[in-house]
Amino acid sequence: MDLQLRDKVIIVTGGAKGIGEGIVKVLAAEGAIPAIVGRNEEDNRQAVAEVEKAGGRAFQVAAELTRPEASAAAVRAVLDRFGRLDGLVNNAGVNDGVGLESGNYEAFITSLHRNVVHYYLMAHHALPALKASKGAIVNISSKTADTGQGGTSAYAAANGGRNALTREWAVELLKYGIRVNAIIVAECWTPLYEKWLNSLPNPEEKLKSITDNIPLGKRMTTAEEIASTAAFLLSERSSHTTGQLLYVDGGYVHLDRALANA
Repeated sequence: MDLQLRDKVIIVTGGAKGIGEGIVKVLAAEGAIPAIVGRNEEDNRQAVAEVEKAGGRAFQVAAELTRPEASAAAVRAVLDRFGRLDGLVNNAGVNDGVGLESGNYEAFITSLHRNVVHYYLMAHHALPALKASKGAIVNISSKTADTGQGGTSAYAAANGGRNALTREWAVELLKYGIRVNAIIVAECWTPLYEKWLNSLPNPEEKLKSITDNIPLGKRMTTAEEIASTAAFLLSERSSHTTGQLLYVDGGYVHLDRALANA
């Protein structure tokens, strides 16, 4: 299926690694021009180089999105380069372990800036260009808002905010023809996930205990599977889909866990 994304300029925050990189590669393969916005310019440039090596096009802007002014500057840099914007993927963030018992005010607020404040700011500054193009917004979110995780109050709160903003923006932006959806991620294999797993005493045993509870295929979701859904939601092929929270998780959140052991 042709997603009709050729030449579309789409910002992907955190697009140099993990899920963001997967989204960038899929968009580029569809002929779009992903604009990576991330804190590490070297990582950004490496991701751009990989896209170009595969025959695609990409752009990068180095931005520390925990600084409120960085979002405006990043959007402006993309518009200065291309003169248009057709989509926004809010993806950057980190499960930073700021809990209720172990956390504090400063750590909680810092985590919100890492994980949800820039979602709002990127959308706010991108909005005039998205109104002009009738573009789309995709917010990447996490199961933690539904299931909890323990020891991660700030990240769970941020993801609850991401989900609520998705529905709120879908309503507010109806009059502009701008669609807003979210992808909810559960257990997705990324370099960061692998790093966390390898920090544990028995990584293989822990991985098996996780995948044994994923109903569909007893395996981790791949970044490409998240990316393919994101590309569809950004495209006109999903032209009547808005305000939706799509769970790309092999049934992890909503299906009976007993199914995994059947």
